[in-house]
Amino acid sequence: METLKTIMTRRSIRKFENAPVTEAQIKTLLEAAMNAPSAGDGRPWHFVVTTDRAKLDALADSVDEGNAMFKQAQAAILICLDESLEGFKGFGQQDCSCAAQNLQLAAHNMELGTVWIAIINVPPRTAGCRKVLGVPDNLVPFALFPLGVPGETLEAEYRYDESRIRRV
Repeated sequence: METLKTIMTRRSIRKFENAPVTEAQIKTLLEAAMNAPSAGDGRPWHFVVTTDRAKLDALADSVDEGNAMFKQAQAAILICLDESLEGFKGFGQQDCSCAAQNLQLAAHNMELGTVWIAIINVPPRTAGCRKVLGVPDNLVPFALFPLGVPGETLEAEYRYDESRIRRV
């Protein structure tokens, strides 16, 4: 898929088919995420991956108020921030955001669906990720991505808005 087409057609997918996400697909997603830019080349991210059905179901209840998307997802990737690896102090959240966007675009390019679930600064979600996925104290849960073959088709949205541009 062409890069701009991938960017312009990516949508947040919240329904998934009962079809596996392979280890090869997960590795490719992680490779794409880890190829993101980061301040001072710190790469302050860690990833927690699960394909365990019981853990995915538990995430639905512990992180997202029983949301069915985790019960349909075939995998999930949690991006965590390791502040000790920040290339420049305070830039880690931006670095993890770059990794997250790469992961989402790679998933769409691979005909997988996902949606960004914000975890950082949402204490119940952080606690849920720590409990279900065993995230150690030195890592900060940042964002969680349920993954699967899309169970819904969403049309691309053209979001360019000239009124949000100030030319000087």
